[in-house]
Amino acid sequence: MDDIECEVRSFISEGRYRELISFFNENAEGRGEDEQVTYYYDTAQDLRIQLNRSGSKIWLKEGRLHDRSRKEIEVPCRRDDFGKLQELFTALGHEVEIKWYRKRRNYRWQGIDVALDHTRGYGYIIELERKSSATQASGTVADLERRLRDLGIEPTPREEFTRRYEEYRREWRRLVGDEGPTVMAGPGRRPGPFPIDTDRQVQ
Repeated sequence: MDDIECEVRSFISEGRYRELISFFNENAEGRGEDEQVTYYYDTAQDLRIQLNRSGSKIWLKEGRLHDRSRKEIEVPCRRDDFGKLQELFTALGHEVEIKWYRKRRNYRWQGIDVALDHTRGYGYIIELERKSSATQASGTVADLERRLRDLGIEPTPREEFTRRYEEYRREWRRLVGDEGPTVMAGPGRRPGPFPIDTDRQVQ
């Protein structure tokens, strides 16, 4: 059963991010854009809630943070339920450890899900992802690493992601200003502001 999310990621410069947008716009199937606000909670497991353009969700990733293959459990909810999700976790005694404000561009490229992210206060990231079975996960990760190198990008080592994550965890309130979970409205609704550069000028 293909229930393991295999992913390979790398930090990239703003210039490379814009080059990759142009590349994938020409060479991949666009899967839309999203604006996401994600709360990480102070739990033993990697437990999160997220608000995005189309809805909200409870989201658990098994394994260790920054592992390249992990089982993910998601419970989709309505956008209007995000406030209730916050109340639920607060009532259970959990506190928000980190908030992330992300603009994401999604593509399907040669059988791989590609995400180009700009996360406020954290940086620009490319992510290649494919689902796999547990027995084939290591081979899938190796293939994703090769495909990332085909783009001229080296996968960022886990240690660097851990270092950057810890820096953000300590400083995120200062870096983002904690402006609150305001996300662009869905289709047919008037859009509201989002607290990062939306890169609308990039075609």
